[in-house]
Amino acid sequence: MLKLTNVSTRIGGFPAVREISLEIRQGDFVAILGSNGAGKTTLFRTIAGVLKPFHGTIEFKGQPIHSLPANRVVRRGLSLCPEGRQLFPQLSVIKNLMLGAYIRRQDGKEVQQSLEQVYGLFPILKERQGQLAGTLSGGEQQMLAIARSLMSKPDLLLLDEPSMGLAPLVVRKIIGEVITAIHQSGTTILLSEQNANMALMIADRGYVLENGKIVLEGKSSELLNNDKVKKAYIGA
Repeated sequence: MLKLTNVSTRIGGFPAVREISLEIRQGDFVAILGSNGAGKTTLFRTIAGVLKPFHGTIEFKGQPIHSLPANRVVRRGLSLCPEGRQLFPQLSVIKNLMLGAYIRRQDGKEVQQSLEQVYGLFPILKERQGQLAGTLSGGEQQMLAIARSLMSKPDLLLLDEPSMGLAPLVVRKIIGEVITAIHQSGTTILLSEQNANMALMIADRGYVLENGKIVLEGKSSELLNNDKVKKAYIGA
């Protein structure tokens, strides 16, 4: 479904992502692990078309997308739930959700079906649909960010640091339960996380990113038992 070949991206002239190659198959649940500043967000923004690589290619469903603007990448079926949520705080919950469905706005019936699906995943959002997004709790805002990204009905969902700043109980609810349910419903997921233990417990495979480069890859069970991963990201 997704193939990166020697992708490099600069931020302010600095190569934040360097020569990254990876593959995601349809139905996969893959985790990208790395500490703060490792290049995870730059990588995700590059895949989503927000940033342009200066080297390498990105293919989605067999077609190159590395030169496309972000809105056209979304139309191809790839959606990014960004780090820090990036909601519209002065707009209501329902308006944030409808903005996520903007590319599908001509098909009211399907949009309504997607709305009911995300309300099923996050019932609190239905209760608060008229409330301003900026007045929600941190956990509720993260739920809204994920729900908004699902409103475009993506085939591949990129989740960038969804646990950041959340209480452990909320993290278990959102990551352990909801994201797993989204994957089981048929959505391919690429997850970026600093919480390596949690990510590897629910993902099928993983890549470890350090200083903008992939240094390890493998099945989740292999990475969980890797001494370097345990020492750097889990705690032996």
